[in-house]
Amino acid sequence: MAALTLQASPAAADNICGRQVGGDILIKYRAMGGEGGPLGCPVTDELPTPDGRGRYNHFVGGSIYWTPETQAHPVWGVIRDKWELLGWEASKLGYPVGDELTNSDGRGKRQQFEGGTIYWHPTLSNGAHPVWGRIGEMWGQFGWESGDFGYPTSDEFRVSEIKGVMQTFSGRGSTLWWSAGFDNGDTNHPVCKGECVGYRADTNTEWVQKTEIARAIENGTISGNVDISVIPTEEGFDSADTSYDRLWEQSFSKAPYPRPWLNAEQGSSLYKQLACHARYAYTLPGWGHNGGDSWDLEGWAPDVSWDYALNPIFVVNHACNWYES
Repeated sequence: MAALTLQASPAAADNICGRQVGGDILIKYRAMGGEGGPLGCPVTDELPTPDGRGRYNHFVGGSIYWTPETQAHPVWGVIRDKWELLGWEASKLGYPVGDELTNSDGRGKRQQFEGGTIYWHPTLSNGAHPVWGRIGEMWGQFGWESGDFGYPTSDEFRVSEIKGVMQTFSGRGSTLWWSAGFDNGDTNHPVCKGECVGYRADTNTEWVQKTEIARAIENGTISGNVDISVIPTEEGFDSADTSYDRLWEQSFSKAPYPRPWLNAEQGSSLYKQLACHARYAYTLPGWGHNGGDSWDLEGWAPDVSWDYALNPIFVVNHACNWYES
């Protein structure tokens, strides 16, 4: 009697288009309209996944994957193509944990997997791309695809220079990056002696070529100190001290100001550090620019008075880096 009851339950397999579809996969398939829905007819029987953990059916219009923990979810279109390219459930993404969703812009799509989320937009993403790990965490702090960085336009790619990975995004032409720590004895980066994360953008304004923000990872979270490097143009070295507001705006016109991590007092300190660098960035004959080719702003530096920040008597001592003085 128990066996007969099991066979008659909704979990029993059905023969659909000559293929066997059963269990929670069958329930999901029926909920989506069955043969008349977007998946159409199955092209395989229900099969176990190679890792033995889940089961799946392929259909004309996509696939449904199931595990006891993630339940049954369809995967189709360009998101399925990307997932397949990465290695299906054996990839870093693992199994889908939700159905495909439409983003708040009404055009883009996303689907969450155990190890990350694949995003796609018909015009902004340059295909479908996964976002995960520390880059995904930082990207989310700025509002995901509707924030400053927009959609991912590439997968992560390894960069030996920083001992980590980078990923490009549509918003402002920014590149986000993660590093295991890229100090190598020749550099003395204030926050990337250990694991760190950050972003950069080619600003290409009148006074600023590029801005890069780095953030330390401490105790497993994106926290600790913020370091900002502003790389001026030649005109910036010569004239940026004529308007500190314009210089500030240009510095963060492409690489967004790290507002999620800094309070007003820290912002005031950063502004004064930038003003100090611009004021005293004269050229030393035979030596290049006073203070070097980049203006480094330290998020942990205390706020100080304008007199202390710009008075040449004090600048001789603190050199626009008063956290060290």
